Amino acid sequence: PSFSSRPSVSSLRAQKVEIDAAIAAAKASQKKAHTEISVAGGKKKAAVTAGKVVSIGLSHHTATVEVREKLAVAEADWCAVGNQLAQLPNVSEAAVLSTCNRFEVYVVADNERAGIQQVVQFLSERSGIPIVSLREHLFVLAENEAVWHLLRVSSGLDSLVIGEGQILAQVKKCHELASQKDGSAGKVLNRLLITAIAAGKRVRCETQIAKGAVSISSAAVELANISAVSDLGKPLTDADICILGAGKMSRLLVQHLSSHGVKSITIVNRSLERSQELSAMFPDAQLKLCSMDEMLPVVGSSDITFASTGATEPILTKENLSATLTSSAMLIDISVPRNIAADVKGMNDTVHAYNVDDLKAVVAKNQARRRRLLVDAENLLREELSDFKNWQHSLGSIPAITRLQERAECIRQDEMDKMSSKLASLSDSERAAVEKLTRGIVNKMIHGPMSHLRGIQDADQRIVVLRSLE
Repeated sequence: PSFSSRPSVSSLRAQKVEIDAAIAAAKASQKKAHTEISVAGGKKKAAVTAGKVVSIGLSHHTATVEVREKLAVAEADWCAVGNQLAQLPNVSEAAVLSTCNRFEVYVVADNERAGIQQVVQFLSERSGIPIVSLREHLFVLAENEAVWHLLRVSSGLDSLVIGEGQILAQVKKCHELASQKDGSAGKVLNRLLITAIAAGKRVRCETQIAKGAVSISSAAVELANISAVSDLGKPLTDADICILGAGKMSRLLVQHLSSHGVKSITIVNRSLERSQELSAMFPDAQLKLCSMDEMLPVVGSSDITFASTGATEPILTKENLSATLTSSAMLIDISVPRNIAADVKGMNDTVHAYNVDDLKAVVAKNQARRRRLLVDAENLLREELSDFKNWQHSLGSIPAITRLQERAECIRQDEMDKMSSKLASLSDSERAAVEKLTRGIVNKMIHGPMSHLRGIQDADQRIVVLRSLE
């Protein structure tokens, strides 16, 4: 199959129509639609192939940071939100992936249209964005397109910075949380996420897509380097730097600032222990460490402030900065939700505020070489897509294979019962040998038919085969 690198304008319009159709269709279908199959003993269980893989979300391609931050979910809450999604009437599995550049949910929906409607309704209620506004930014992908999208995401092909490695770690965390004991991923999403992680590793190992790739943090430092003279009247190397936060993004900021020769860096963080750990990683940088109580004075005395905390609300606003910033300053926010309020941008002629969306122009010039490698990377991903779809199709044969095995075992046992009187003189070890022999014969006889059943991809054909075995 041929897939586009990202949703086009026309495809997004089609997806809006699809969402509208899903909402209309689902009004008549709110009942859970698990397919059930009979098994030995009269018990029933839900078939693992009852639903379809669906991806719903938005990214830097389809929505601004103002919209993305309203749907953003802190990593600590991914599992909880996934469980809430899995409780929707037509959703049986769910996983959440939320980063600074994207918010996506992956679900297995028993009824595709109804499931889409319920997820969109859930996202609207959780974010406070009316459905009519939300659907302007959402993409909705199902089955092959949903799988293909996640493979591209995990490989860094859909990232703002093509080939960046942080997204693979985030997909790994998505799998870890969704597949844990209280997670919301079942057999299908667990396999899909494992496939996506393997695909991401393979693309990075077998192509040069990640060679020289920049991260969001390095792009932010590059933006500061490009704009320092015009915004501050001095080069980046002479600037006093403040970094809010001491996580991975801050670590990368220190790394890239140090490589540019910056000598004055202050870390402001709630936890002194985390700041000390960061300082220990860069002993030559001689980082100054401050608490959040000192944030405003440090920001006021710094030329450039990078904001990268886990705060869910802005911590720098026009109100608290008005008396703090008395000279030219650059404020670069690489967090989602944003750490710096929108009203800071344009508060006066000497304050220059930037957010993650402003990094696009910086990274664009670094993308040309990696775009040439997209073809090689996507060829590898098509192989991974094919393998996953073959596995998924094989799930549809499980009911038929189970029936075939049960029928064969029933016949074997009946024949053994008929011969029980003639086998009565056998010792326990001899009887066990006969049991093993007959089971082996039966298993070899049904191996061919079972292989055929696993290869059936047409759902209607599987149903016919299943009925013929009843």
